[in-house]
Amino acid sequence: MADTKLPYFLLGLGAGAALGILYAPAAGEETREDLRRRAGEGREYVRRRTDEGRDYVRRRGGELRQQADEILNRSRDTVSSQRDQLAAALEAGRRAYREATEQPLQDSPAPEEA
Repeated sequence: MADTKLPYFLLGLGAGAALGILYAPAAGEETREDLRRRAGEGREYVRRRTDEGRDYVRRRGGELRQQADEILNRSRDTVSSQRDQLAAALEAGRRAYREATEQPLQDSPAPEEA
């Protein structure tokens, strides 16, 4: 049974090869050159896209670094301002406490001398 299919396979293989040669768009050398040219174009496209991506990452990284520096500086200014306000409030509280404890009591009688 396998012997009867072999001639049909060889006939199909030969017909396919003949049709391939007859309807090929270009000769072998032309096809290989076209493939080389297209592969080169593909490499160039990938290289350009890679360079564009690398430039974008560098540019965006610089922008993000600058934004982070600005946020950090604003945070430092805010913390410094809050620290100064807290120090002023503490000093005002100390002064008020000193004034309240240093004044003689008005309502208490004067001490008697012996």
